[in-house]
Amino acid sequence: MHPTYADVKAATDRISAHVRPVVLTPGEAGPGGRQWRLALEHLQYSGSFKARGAVNFMLAHREQGLLPRIGVTIASGGNAGVACAWAARMVDSAATVFLPDSAPPVKVSRLRALGAQVMSGGESYADAAAECERYAAATGALRSHAYDDPYIAAGAGTLLEEIVAQAPDTDTVVVAVGGGGLLTGVATAAAHHGIRVIAVEPEYCRAFNAGLAAGHPVDVPIDSIGADSLGARRTSEMAIAVAAECDVRSVLVTDEQIIAARQFLWDDRRLAVEHAAGTALAALRSGAYVPEPDERVAVVVCGANTDPSDLAG
Repeated sequence: MHPTYADVKAATDRISAHVRPVVLTPGEAGPGGRQWRLALEHLQYSGSFKARGAVNFMLAHREQGLLPRIGVTIASGGNAGVACAWAARMVDSAATVFLPDSAPPVKVSRLRALGAQVMSGGESYADAAAECERYAAATGALRSHAYDDPYIAAGAGTLLEEIVAQAPDTDTVVVAVGGGGLLTGVATAAAHHGIRVIAVEPEYCRAFNAGLAAGHPVDVPIDSIGADSLGARRTSEMAIAVAAECDVRSVLVTDEQIIAARQFLWDDRRLAVEHAAGTALAALRSGAYVPEPDERVAVVVCGANTDPSDLAG
């Protein structure tokens, strides 16, 4: 069961004093002269949109008296763990984060700076998730999830509410997809407002695309430059369910197109973002998604937990 629009509204009320309102760039001419805006969510606390779901999860459980003394635990490729650690510190709790061995050093360093206990979880996100489950069962820590949780998804959906408040003429929102938490929340809110959602994935990191085709979550191989943020082996049931109910279109982009979009954001906007944050824009710049001439598009720039040393110029 995915969250409802009422859940997104409740999350908006719950977290509004604790997150940064999204910065939305003015409408400008994008590829083909079409109108587009950037939703600069990489400026969010913790460096990504994940802060929204993490703080909603933490505050909701504290309100219900369900936050144990030992704290919270999560498996993450990096960004969800950073957000969880940030939110835990905000409520004077503790976070234990299980990372795959492939997690970027910049995210490991950020976790430790936030006071999290960082644990090795094996080669993949799935391995880290299994270790996290064992830890939660053994210690009684509250098990959070990087994307497959209604509180996490509803918190992510608050981003769409802010986009609409600033730009009520928005027709379409373009988001990168990993496990599907951002997609689930944004699509739930977008359906209420009559806004189309474009879900963008790397072609070799396509859990949502494959699950949508199958009608249920399926395992996929992961081999993409964006895998540290988008590398879920399978998407959530929530993401598949919301896609069936809402106006969601799945498109794929290549690693080369993602790299080019990320470089464009640096060269043209001086925005240093991670590859996942270039994935949504890559759909427009590559032509994987071509808006209508009068379509007004918001592109979510989702995270900036990256080492910018490979951005030349």
